[in-house]
Amino acid sequence: MPAVATVLGLLTVVALLALVARKVHLPYPIVLVLGGLVIALVPRLPPVQLAPDTVFLVFLPPLIYAGGWFTSLRDFRANLRPIALLAIGLVLFTVVCVAGLVHELPPGLPWASAFALGAIVAPTDAIAATAILQRLGAPRRIVTVLEGESLLNDASGLIAFNFAVMAYRTGGFSLLDAGGQFVVSGAGGVAIGLAMAWLINQVQRRIEDPPIEITLSVLVPYAIYLAANGLHLSGVLAVAVAGIYAGWASPQTFSAATRIRALAVWQVLIFVLNGLVFVLIGLQLPAVRDGLGGQPGGPLVIAAAVSLAVIVIRFVWVFPAAYLPRLPMWVRRRDPYPGWRNVVVVGWTGIRGVVSLAAALSLPRGIPGRDLMLLVTFVVILVTLVLQGLSLPLLLRRLGVADDGAAVEEELEARTRAIDAALDRLDLLADQEWTRDEGIAWMRRYYGKRRKTVDTRFGRLDHDHTEDGHQHEDGEDHVEAHRARQESWRRLRQELLSAERTTLVGLRNAGVIGDEVLHRVERDLDLEEVQLAQD
Repeated sequence: MPAVATVLGLLTVVALLALVARKVHLPYPIVLVLGGLVIALVPRLPPVQLAPDTVFLVFLPPLIYAGGWFTSLRDFRANLRPIALLAIGLVLFTVVCVAGLVHELPPGLPWASAFALGAIVAPTDAIAATAILQRLGAPRRIVTVLEGESLLNDASGLIAFNFAVMAYRTGGFSLLDAGGQFVVSGAGGVAIGLAMAWLINQVQRRIEDPPIEITLSVLVPYAIYLAANGLHLSGVLAVAVAGIYAGWASPQTFSAATRIRALAVWQVLIFVLNGLVFVLIGLQLPAVRDGLGGQPGGPLVIAAAVSLAVIVIRFVWVFPAAYLPRLPMWVRRRDPYPGWRNVVVVGWTGIRGVVSLAAALSLPRGIPGRDLMLLVTFVVILVTLVLQGLSLPLLLRRLGVADDGAAVEEELEARTRAIDAALDRLDLLADQEWTRDEGIAWMRRYYGKRRKTVDTRFGRLDHDHTEDGHQHEDGEDHVEAHRARQESWRRLRQELLSAERTTLVGLRNAGVIGDEVLHRVERDLDLEEVQLAQD
């Protein structure tokens, strides 16, 4: 019963703090962490411990899976080089630099502990950063790179962390063996993630029951994560690629009704999981403070030094990584140099979060400097989340970094091409026996109106067709005639919706639009199809 009361209390806190975040126009992760920190300072409050297994198994798989689901495969592939340089190169660079720093600073952590700490604070968490960037209208490429980085660097950071812990337990470390295991764990995770995602997709295609399909979609990331970990492969990477595959295949996997319901369920699930994690980060302060046992200010100096180091290390890496690979002329023709302002924004968004906390909590009890490492992790998360998160809007405004309008142009293209496809299909259906002149005429007016307004207004389409679409100028009012008109009109609308969907998926597959635009336009069609089924 106490555990149930604690969970219910935390959920209430999450809801209230999220409401505060909305009122003060701040990303909710920042407000939740600060709120948890304030709550943790309340005297005589029962401690709330966060078990590492809970984070790794309960929180991590669905959060990573959802991140992969909403990743645009086209944009991800187009930015694979900068994403890989950040998610793998920067992570390993951070591990080495932080390890060297904390090994040299008094009291001088042993190398195994130092590398473990470096691996803990290396991965970034893009939730707060992308929330700010999307709200303020940053260029889509920046958002894509940051999301792709956070999706993959969890895997590289945790693999490096496992190697460091293994070195502590065995007393030895082989760079050659570690490199080989790194490749095997990563490649194996990708392989099993794709294989299981394809297999589960074949099952979901054959189910036409939204509650069952949605339940399976929630269980899928857990199943893939456990399967990969059971084979000693990267469960994080397996879940990430499975989410990307599932998001790509979703237009053919789920019905309109299932997609609408699943989106609502997943939005609530992700909000609750993220909310609980960020509040729990703040609530870990008493445990971290008690673990240090009242030591003097030395640990805080080390924590401040590491916090500053991870910020500086990121800047040291991102500028060469952005410009050096483009030195060959053939690379620059295809991918010109980015503006320095955009590189600064990427360098400033190295916010740490849930993966760092989970890894720190999973440190073996006997590892030297464990309490110090917990404090350093907590401070790094707090500093990067609050300092960089709060200052990011100001930085964007000062640098003049704004949305490049690419997504708007793509959505305009997608909606225009979908309307054209529907009108072409309408011309072919006009001569069919089952169609009616009044239905064809109404549809022409309907799509004509959409064509005129699509350039200036995106959003909910006009679904109020029950009166105009069913009027008949010849005065028929017999019940059977009315039913025939209804059936003809419904079948016609389904045919046109199908033409629009096929066009959208074709544009996505050809790389003309990204998955983000596809899902946005597809949702309008889903809403219309569901309403059509209810008429």
